[in-house]
Amino acid sequence: MEIDLWWLLALPAFFALGWIAARIDIKHLVRESRALPRSYFRGLNFLLNEQPDQAIEAFLEAARLDTETLELHFALGSLFRRRGEMDRAIRVHQNLVDREGLSDEQRLHALSELGQDYLKAGLLDRAEDIFLKLRGTARNEEALKFLLEIYQQEKEWAKAIAMAESLPGHSEHLWQKEIAEFHCELASSDLLNGRTAEALQQIRKALDANRKCVRANILEGDVALQQGDNETAIEAWKRVESQSPIYIALVAEKLMEAHRKLGRPEQGLQLLRGYLERHSSLDLLDVVVRAEQEQGGVEAAYTLVRDELRRNPTLLGLDKLLESQIMLAPPERRADLELIKNLIHGHTRRVARYCCDSCGFKARQFYWRCPGCGGWETYPPRRTEEFDLTP
Repeated sequence: MEIDLWWLLALPAFFALGWIAARIDIKHLVRESRALPRSYFRGLNFLLNEQPDQAIEAFLEAARLDTETLELHFALGSLFRRRGEMDRAIRVHQNLVDREGLSDEQRLHALSELGQDYLKAGLLDRAEDIFLKLRGTARNEEALKFLLEIYQQEKEWAKAIAMAESLPGHSEHLWQKEIAEFHCELASSDLLNGRTAEALQQIRKALDANRKCVRANILEGDVALQQGDNETAIEAWKRVESQSPIYIALVAEKLMEAHRKLGRPEQGLQLLRGYLERHSSLDLLDVVVRAEQEQGGVEAAYTLVRDELRRNPTLLGLDKLLESQIMLAPPERRADLELIKNLIHGHTRRVARYCCDSCGFKARQFYWRCPGCGGWETYPPRRTEEFDLTP
């Protein structure tokens, strides 16, 4: 009974203390909000209504009235960078870096934002200097990622490899695909300049980083071909099927050429037919049709295209079929067939592009690194029409 009486007396006291604390907090918030310039709230309202131009002007006015508002200056710099006004973004963040009285974390934040401004403005040397200063700080991982982006843009592949190997997760193979591609870039440069031994070393490193690196096997075949070893080149290119069959189209013409040099074009054509049967591809079909015309004639090529079109109906396949029909047709019918082919060809141009799996960037040319988002191996060698037909 005594305990119950004590609680009856204590509960009103607790409620009273809570009410007093809430009133103090409310007064503190009201006092802080009154201290902020009205233009600050107008800027927030413009942002919520997706009016960035008016928001910037309001924030600029607020910044002039209260120069100590750090977060407001960071927001302004970020808005300028998003709008592409790099000179204004750089000026805002440089002023923050030079300001006295900042904590270590605030100064590192300002340096990072300034480095991003330089990076977006294309001033890569200045951006590199800033992110190198951020190495070993609380923003080390962020600095490594931006340095990696810089070295990729500058095509400094050796430095890019060092950065990727320094990133967290490297030991868990999170960056194995990128590292392998960097080695392939170095191998391509060595091969272009006739340094086959150095190219092979880089290819081995690429495969050590990523055993599924298709590009490394393709380059290994290219090195063997340059050395006159067609058999080794063929074996290297044939390994592509076990790695990723969609890339067979990239080596189909090379396989056919190597078999021609060995005097075995029929064997090469048979190999490509098997690939087409197992891994249908419009680019592969194009190579096989030309090889079939060379070996078996136009009639054989027409039959091959017709059968493939029945199996996988596509506009690009129909375009190839009409091309073969024109060659077989009598002169009086060729004009009509060419008219139909030209009409269809106008439509096939829209579906004959490659498309990035990551960002959707489309182009007529194949890239190992997407020009849109910078992703590696996100640009499969398949035409957009093939993606549309794939369930």
